[in-house]
Amino acid sequence: MASPSEPVTFREFCPLYYLLNAIPAKIQKGFRSVAVYLTALDTSGDYIAVGSSTGMLYLYCRRLSRMKKYNFEGKTEAITVVKLLSCFDDLVAAGTASGRVAVFQLVSLLPGRNKQLRRFDVAGIHKNSITALAWSPNGMKLFSGDDRGRIVYSSLDLDQVKLCSEAPLAWCLGK
Repeated sequence: MASPSEPVTFREFCPLYYLLNAIPAKIQKGFRSVAVYLTALDTSGDYIAVGSSTGMLYLYCRRLSRMKKYNFEGKTEAITVVKLLSCFDDLVAAGTASGRVAVFQLVSLLPGRNKQLRRFDVAGIHKNSITALAWSPNGMKLFSGDDRGRIVYSSLDLDQVKLCSEAPLAWCLGK
């Protein structure tokens, strides 16, 4: 005998104009205007993270209805993947086309938690475009993968303010 299924709730599509209008269509670089393309997206209950072709990470806070922007220091390069994590601290990781990975520890509204934005870099390990990021449930481990199949494990210790990257875990494509 078949069990009764749960009722399905349908929702009408609603465009996110409030989000899209907060991201510029073009930016000025020197004397020329450059189009901004949205290249990566991730969501959580509290945030919507959007990566762009200009290397800018746009983070929309749903509770405060406010957009913040973060960037990689130095050379501007396209963000290829973003990954949010909400646990004790809100974290967002972003990977770029040149193989850079940055982790942002967001400001917390809770008493005794992080009161300023902190950034950690995984530099010099990946040489190719980052295609995947994955967090451990507690936010202490970040796994990053590139388009050549290299997977890197990084250990994040927010109390010690450091990020330790380990040797590659695998060469999935045998290259």
